Amino acid sequence: MIVNERRTPEGLLVAVCDEEVLGETFESDDLSLTVTEEFYGGDEADESAVIDSLARATVANIVGTRAVELAIEEGVIDEANVLEVGSTLHAQLLRMS
Repeated sequence: MIVNERRTPEGLLVAVCDEEVLGETFESDDLSLTVTEEFYGGDEADESAVIDSLARATVANIVGTRAVELAIEEGVIDEANVLEVGSTLHAQLLRMS
């Protein structure tokens, strides 16, 4: 998986994606999702590093079946809030303080 962390005035923004979806565009009905290098590109990470980043995130965008399923397994994302976009999964996280 690939993780990109950015500090913003509002907190930590984390983008996570499966390696194979980087650069791809997924569409279904009225949704279109492009997994750009600019936003999702970052460092290769194992599951432990991904979990650590998501645990610290204020906002997170997660794309790819493996990445989203890991977030569900770890209780970061509720499965009911996952979108199926084309052949992949997408989820967003927003922590309110």
